[in-house]
Amino acid sequence: MADKKLKITLVKSTIGRLVKQQKTVQALGLKKIGSSVIHNDTPAIRGMIFVVKHLVTVEEV
Repeated sequence: MADKKLKITLVKSTIGRLVKQQKTVQALGLKKIGSSVIHNDTPAIRGMIFVVKHLVTVEEV
């Protein structure tokens, strides 16, 4: 499972969201709408994605 990669893209703004959600987006390495990062598919990353699932899109790479 660790060799799988996930491409995470920010599609909605964090303005007006809970501080926890804003910090999670920041911790994932996302800055602007449309920015993307690639992370390994780990339980920790999956948990972070779950917190902000309404703000991001995820696809397997």
